[in-house]
Amino acid sequence: MKMRKVPMRTCVVTHERFEKKELIRVVRTPEGEVIVDESGKKNGKGAYLKLDQEVIEKAKKSKALDRALEVSIPNEIYSSLENLLNK
Repeated sequence: MKMRKVPMRTCVVTHERFEKKELIRVVRTPEGEVIVDESGKKNGKGAYLKLDQEVIEKAKKSKALDRALEVSIPNEIYSSLENLLNK
């Protein structure tokens, strides 16, 4: 039986490679809206983050998501990421 290829993605903060399902995707839609994409399939430019408190805080301080998505990230996005972490 043939092994399936596992999609790998890189965290924009830590630059570590993980399986796609281990990361959370933040998307800038074609309309310019920024959303957290739990399904990983929404249309738009995406950036991946490791779902960890330290990584979320570091992303907020370093503005890594802002650079990756080329748009200002609202605080609500970081709040929703923290809510996902606490689930």
